[in-house]
Order: sequence, then structure tokens, then C-alpha cells
Amino acid sequence: MNLFDISGNRNKLEQLEKQTLEQNFWENSQKSANVLKQINNIKSKIEKYEKINSELQGVLDIIELLSQEQDDSLLKEAEKTSQKLKNDIAKLEINTLLSGKYDFNNAIIALHSGAGGTEAQDWVQMLFRMYSRWCNSNDYKITVLDYLEGEEAGIKSITALVTGEYAYGYLKGEQGVHRLVRISPFDSGRT
Repeated sequence: MNLFDISGNRNKLEQLEKQTLEQNFWENSQKSANVLKQINNIKSKIEKYEKINSELQGVLDIIELLSQEQDDSLLKEAEKTSQKLKNDIAKLEINTLLSGKYDFNNAIIALHSGAGGTEAQDWVQMLFRMYSRWCNSNDYKITVLDYLEGEEAGIKSITALVTGEYAYGYLKGEQGVHRLVRISPFDSGRT
């Protein structure tokens, strides 16, 4: 099974770059912007693949050296690089599976407290903090577009733009109603 069709992407990149050289390419700005976005997307995929391939070759070279002589520092370097490669390959696999029409685009998240008063507003604040931390740890930029603070605490409503490759692909499953149910410690049905 070929997870990542590098030769197919190179061929598609070559075709798209030929389109940019056509005489009337820049007349339709929407079409040209779409083609340029596709070119950048494919170039990014190819660069990631080549980087992983290069790092893999480096690990194989280290393993070959280790087979000739034992060196603890080389062994630690090989283990560290192997773990990083494992994570990079897993991320590449997920990005390859995110092949929907809009998956590569930015995303907009909107959180509203709905019914529930202060507790619901506090819950929205917790959710936004969770999404913000996820964005920061995954190298996405998050920009608040609209913010309405709660009367006593929390956030009544917030809308934010998440910028980065595959932001929509990762966040498109985060939809619906998130409910917080508190169980009273005095509930007689609880054991």
C-alpha cells in the first residue's frame, strides 16, 4: 500500500506550474489563487515527505555505524531521532488522510454559552482555553474575531479564526453541543 503518492504529486505540481505560465492565467484572479494554493499545498507535502525520507536515511546510517561498533551516544541519538520520525510519519499519515475539499484551509470556531447562566459561560471559557492550547501546541495561530464577556464570569460568546495547514480538517469534527452536567454530592441516587 502506498500511503503517499510522491510521483503523482510531482506530476500534478508540474502540470499546475505549467498553468501559471499560460498567457491568460492571471486574468481570472479566483482561479489563479486556487491554483497557487494547490501548488503550495503540494510543495508542502513533498517537502515534508523528503524531510522524513532524509531523516530516515540518517537513522539507517547511524544503525549501520552501531552494527560496526557500540557507542551509547549514537544509540541515544538513533532512539531520539527514531521517536521523532515515528511522530512525523504519523502526522504525515493523518495529513494524507485529510483529503477533503476544504481540509487544507483555515477554520473558524464559534462557542456560545446558550442556556445555563454563569456555569455555561464558565464552560465556554474552559472550552476556548482548551482549543487555544491545542492550537498553540500544534503550531496553529488563533485570532479572536468576536468576543462577548459574561456578566459575572466566563465568556458568553466567542468566535475565532484558526490559521494553519489542515486547520479545518482537524477541527471539522468539533461541532455540536458540548454539555456540562454537574451531579450534586447530595443526590440520593448516587452511591
